[in-house]
Amino acid sequence: MKYGVVIFPSKPLQDKVNGYRKRYDPHYALITPHITLKSPFDAEDQDIQQLAEKLRRIAALHQPFTYHVSKVKSFEPVNNVIYFKVDPNSTLDSLYKEMHTEDFPGKEPYAFVPHITIGQQLSNDEHSDVYGSLQMESIDLTEKADRFHLLYQLDNGSWTVYETFLLGKDA
Repeated sequence: MKYGVVIFPSKPLQDKVNGYRKRYDPHYALITPHITLKSPFDAEDQDIQQLAEKLRRIAALHQPFTYHVSKVKSFEPVNNVIYFKVDPNSTLDSLYKEMHTEDFPGKEPYAFVPHITIGQQLSNDEHSDVYGSLQMESIDLTEKADRFHLLYQLDNGSWTVYETFLLGKDA
């Protein structure tokens, strides 16, 4: 089964992102807007409880934190993904690093760039048009994260929460 680990932003930010995703992201109906901490990986059912325990320990080591969403960016020319940029953040970096040790399955295809996807799988022309207009969008949002989620993929391709991990020792 496929699993992944994400942080969901607040409902107001999800609504703003989904306003774009409805038009520009074919995965709109499959997953809620999110910041990916651990890209999809395969794990057996019998291994997931052990992985969940490791995630509980990681969550306990990190306190709730704020992060800043600052502008629209793109991964072009690597791929035609348009996203809201999440500014560098030491807690996000630490969470990512802790989930990318030999204790966890899967290899990351790209370097960690915290972001919230608003468009993907666009043609070159569509990407250029959409990105050009969205770059003028003013984004200045501060979000609070107090949890992350282990997701699993259903047979229809959609993702749902397997377990939620509250940040902080007392969580």
